[in-house]
Amino acid sequence: MSERITLVDYLTLDDADEPHLVANECGTCGARYFGRRNACASCFGTDFAKVTVPSEGVVRSFTIVAQAAPGVPVPFVAAVVDCDGTRVRSNLINVDPDPEHVVLGMKVRLATYLVGTDASGTDAIGFGFEPM
Repeated sequence: MSERITLVDYLTLDDADEPHLVANECGTCGARYFGRRNACASCFGTDFAKVTVPSEGVVRSFTIVAQAAPGVPVPFVAAVVDCDGTRVRSNLINVDPDPEHVVLGMKVRLATYLVGTDASGTDAIGFGFEPM
């Protein structure tokens, strides 16, 4: 198997577990953030713990993107997915990018995909959510 790296540090690809997201949870108020934080934006707490985010969720907001930077294929669906109280900004994948196939309240699950492979054979892995 080739070496794999994730595009974001909060995507975990442990061989023992299914791929999942890990958030930093404030020890004072429970707010969750992706990426490093010095202080909580909700309560200014500074104590954080790593927590696994549920891999299934519900689409709370979305837009169909028709224009993007050069080289980015369009259209695609950008969404906010509620994973049992943790909001995740992500693209929806493996779904037609039109209002007939994407709706608010749609149940989705975390999925990973190959973004590309470098000259050394290292695979870059991204994530999105796909319909259940």
